[in-house]
Amino acid sequence: MSCLGVHFVLTESEVQALLEFEDEQDRLDHIQEVIEEDYLSNQRELCAESDKAWDAIHRALGDGEMSFAGGSYQLNHVILGGKSLYHAEDYIASLKTPAQVKDIAAALAPLTREEFHQRYWSIDPEKSALELNEEGFEYTWEWLQSVRGLCLRAADLNRYVLFTADL
Repeated sequence: MSCLGVHFVLTESEVQALLEFEDEQDRLDHIQEVIEEDYLSNQRELCAESDKAWDAIHRALGDGEMSFAGGSYQLNHVILGGKSLYHAEDYIASLKTPAQVKDIAAALAPLTREEFHQRYWSIDPEKSALELNEEGFEYTWEWLQSVRGLCLRAADLNRYVLFTADL
């Protein structure tokens, strides 16, 4: 169980191909065997890994919970928000539209280290398995920078963003 998160900048045709799958397992197979393989091997500039920090990023930008709707739009869409394409005990896939990506980028752009620090420390340790400390904050902040940069790039390209995490 690695719990690694990755964001991918997708084209309209890639999203249409994903949405054509009626079976979630077939969709997951396509994500893992086609999208992940291609992007992580050939299109690294259009993906951003968030390692295990995606959990803390989501909690800090949302309401502290691991939920799809918690917190307020736009920041709660950075990780889990958007259209759920796959959600089970082993994997999550969540899609953000180009309009949502623009909103997310606009919300992330002005986010300061100090504001994120406050948000990070507002996570209730009783409601998560996270070990909150300054080293964890630094780790989370660094991975957030990669995600922020990708969201800004995706907004400029007017593209979709797919977030995935293997649980």
